[in-house]
Amino acid sequence: MPTRERIEAMLASEPDDVFLNYARACALVGEGRLDEAVAGFDRVIALDANYVPAYFQKGQALAKADDTDAARETLHTGIDVARRVGDSHAMGEMTEFLAMLDPD
Repeated sequence: MPTRERIEAMLASEPDDVFLNYARACALVGEGRLDEAVAGFDRVIALDANYVPAYFQKGQALAKADDTDAARETLHTGIDVARRVGDSHAMGEMTEFLAMLDPD
């Protein structure tokens, strides 16, 4: 069974598991199903607004889908969340990715 299918099978018994929802959304990105992936990252954020990796991955998925404005907005929010929870590494990664979106 492919990875996403295994994750979805586990989600059937634990639909609110933050990590499983995050893993599913990441798997959807890998399959090129960007709209579904973005919706999946939104679900993760709804379950746990402090789950910093979801903002970064959502921002990257939006950028891949050529929705740069939404990517910027997501990254700015993610940077604020990362700062609030003390995740300086993720804050730095999102800041660097945001700078790549706006090469001035």
